[in-house]
Amino acid sequence: MIVVNYFARYREQLGSGGEKLALDAGLRTVDDLRRRLMARGETWAAVLGENSLMCALNQDLCKLDAVIEDFDEVAFFPQVTGG
Repeated sequence: MIVVNYFARYREQLGSGGEKLALDAGLRTVDDLRRRLMARGETWAAVLGENSLMCALNQDLCKLDAVIEDFDEVAFFPQVTGG
């Protein structure tokens, strides 16, 4: 089981703050997870297909090729700027 969280405007656009998913052989990386979620439909594909998509694995920023394991937490959020 992995925990997936959606933050900032992604939460509003997807209508969910997060969910738990069973980890299976088809989910080896954050990108595998992203692609599976994008297959849910147009809104999911638009949100998680953004070029500025940021992701974190166990609360550390990561790249899409990061390997996920059982009990991991993956977060998706838009790029933010500071001022």
